[in-house]
Amino acid sequence: MFQRILVAVDASPARHSVVRLTADLARLTGAKVSVVHIAPSTATIAAVVSLEDDSEAATVLDEAITRLRQAGVEAEGTVVDALTTQIASTISATAREWQADLLILSPHHRGSLQALLNPRVSDAVTHNSRTAVLLAPEDGSSDRS
Repeated sequence: MFQRILVAVDASPARHSVVRLTADLARLTGAKVSVVHIAPSTATIAAVVSLEDDSEAATVLDEAITRLRQAGVEAEGTVVDALTTQIASTISATAREWQADLLILSPHHRGSLQALLNPRVSDAVTHNSRTAVLLAPEDGSSDRS
């Protein structure tokens, strides 16, 4: 089954259900997990502007790795800097480079018009990845343990 799972986490509350689902699957299959957090930035005419500081990015990544390890899962991770327009391709490239056989991420729900103007990362990853993709919906649980 799955031996190498890449999980992409962002700073949204949905990351908690994504990490929980990843831990459950990894325990069932004995898979190793790599966590990737994309630290987004945007380009202006004069500069590239970070949308998240380094400590925030490190906190999101460290929290995910800690929770996976507490669940008995072998986990590692990295923060990758990317422009907002390159997040999906960066996630797909990371999955390819790590030779993941499953990629887990959370879809962010929004209206059709907003999705048309600003495509969802999960949609782009799903359509362009050669790795199996599992979209983990937010479970609505307030328990983050």
